[in-house]
Amino acid sequence: MFTAHSLSGSKPEQYAQLAEQARALVAGERDRIANAANLSALVYHALPRLNWVGFYFFDGNELVVGPFQGQPACIRIPLDKGVCGAAARSGQTQRVADVNAFDGHIACDSASRSELAVPLLRNDALVGVFDLDSPDPDRFDVEDQRGLEEIARIYVRSLG
Repeated sequence: MFTAHSLSGSKPEQYAQLAEQARALVAGERDRIANAANLSALVYHALPRLNWVGFYFFDGNELVVGPFQGQPACIRIPLDKGVCGAAARSGQTQRVADVNAFDGHIACDSASRSELAVPLLRNDALVGVFDLDSPDPDRFDVEDQRGLEEIARIYVRSLG
């Protein structure tokens, strides 16, 4: 049975530890749902000040909610809407300090104040988006972005 270990040290050191735990968690498993579920739980419980962590999968037309931790989520997100849609459309991570100031933001949970959405790309094709919300404004900095982009890469590599 896997047990998450407490993270210690500087923020980059904590993300290195989290990445190590993520790699161990998905080792030998290729199922996209199982790995998304476990990584959502790992990150949600390892990092402070989050109210939602999860995956949206691209179905060829729009993003559809996958495994997550937190309050119930928006089920479908068009690529031309919201922070997740912007990440999917642009292929670039979206780090938003104040979601209320983001044009086209979709308020799935009114408690969310900041968001980080990482596109999941496999061989340049969109797989989905790894999304994190926080009730704190400006929760995510560049170190969070780098660390969570690595978690997203670990997930994509787990797909084979």
